[in-house]
Amino acid sequence: MIGAVLAPFTFGLSFFLLGMYAMRTGFQNLAGKQMADWLSRFTRTPLLSFWVGLLSTFVLQSSSAVTVLTIGLTHAGMIGFAQTVGIILGTNVGTTVTTELIALRLETFAVPMLLVGIALWLMPRRLTRCIGLVIAGFGLIFLGIDTMQVMAKPLQQSETFRALFLESTHSVWLGLLTGTVFTGLIHSSSATTAITMGLMSHQVLGIETALAIVLGANIGTCFTALIASIGTNTASKQVAWCHTLFNIVGALLFLPFLPQLGAISAFLTASPSMQIAHSQTIFNVVCSLVALPYTKQIAAFIQWMFPGKRKR
Repeated sequence: MIGAVLAPFTFGLSFFLLGMYAMRTGFQNLAGKQMADWLSRFTRTPLLSFWVGLLSTFVLQSSSAVTVLTIGLTHAGMIGFAQTVGIILGTNVGTTVTTELIALRLETFAVPMLLVGIALWLMPRRLTRCIGLVIAGFGLIFLGIDTMQVMAKPLQQSETFRALFLESTHSVWLGLLTGTVFTGLIHSSSATTAITMGLMSHQVLGIETALAIVLGANIGTCFTALIASIGTNTASKQVAWCHTLFNIVGALLFLPFLPQLGAISAFLTASPSMQIAHSQTIFNVVCSLVALPYTKQIAAFIQWMFPGKRKR
């Protein structure tokens, strides 16, 4: 039983994370060198900062990477903390692009995309190699998802696992905690969401439990930023805590409305995977757009909560 679950989970997660790394590396080689310039130049207004955060997250395929980069720029004094609030809101929306792509269930194209990507990566031109790395990364991601879904059947037959998730159906708090801790351990909310999609597709999880796990994944992804802020200046720590508190507050506010969120996503699509993807998109877009007009107030609140050392 343990081997039947652990093997596909380990290999699938490894494929998935390797694919994310390959895709991110390919995008970084294409546009990553200009990323720091974009972040520092185009953050004059909250709306511009929002779009910079959204586009940067789409390019780097990691909200954590953009947040860590933002922490680095803040620590270097290239941008002020107040400018970063819009970026943080944008990263939360940008990360939903990956989730929506995963939900399209392109697993049948995994091996062809991987082979095409490798063939392009072996070409001499740098641009072609970068594009090949991105395509191969997508292929590995879908191969990882397909592999991880193999564990769904033995999990369904496990009395312990069924008892755990039966308890989760009575308490969405357990689902929230599961998503938070698991994402914190593997440093990828997209991987947690992909695993949740697979389990829900095989009717191991109900919609409310799955959504609670996804909300927890949004919180868990903040651990990387908190770690990156260790040893930095006050402004950088404020960036990390702003990202963390925003995701915690958003998750807690949405938690009582999971049945309604599930109903809306079920109305939009019958596919379990797409329901999770749409729910996460709705959650992040609503939270970010509601908070966007109040970026100055949010910045002031975070600065009040985490003030710098007073000069004597």
